[in-house]
Amino acid sequence: MPEQPDGDLALKVIAVIAKSQRIPPETITLNSTFEELKIDSLDGINIVFALENEFGIEIPDEGAQNLRSVRETVEGIAKLLEAKGARADAAVDRDKSA
Repeated sequence: MPEQPDGDLALKVIAVIAKSQRIPPETITLNSTFEELKIDSLDGINIVFALENEFGIEIPDEGAQNLRSVRETVEGIAKLLEAKGARADAAVDRDKSA
């Protein structure tokens, strides 16, 4: 069974999607698909930029093309943040040993 995404992260992702698409956040759930929300590929690009700015990450093009739902987006952001955190930890460890 897949790991449950962090609730705070899900709320932040939903807030970014709601703001960028001018959709009431209460109408968006983890199970919402972009098709249900009437989000097309151009809207998707805007959402990717908004998420990158919000979380200070870079979403690879191939990853962005595979996003079809809010849940997939939250899970993808969680993985990118985890990888970013691991890189930051490694940099701190390197600095400490220098």
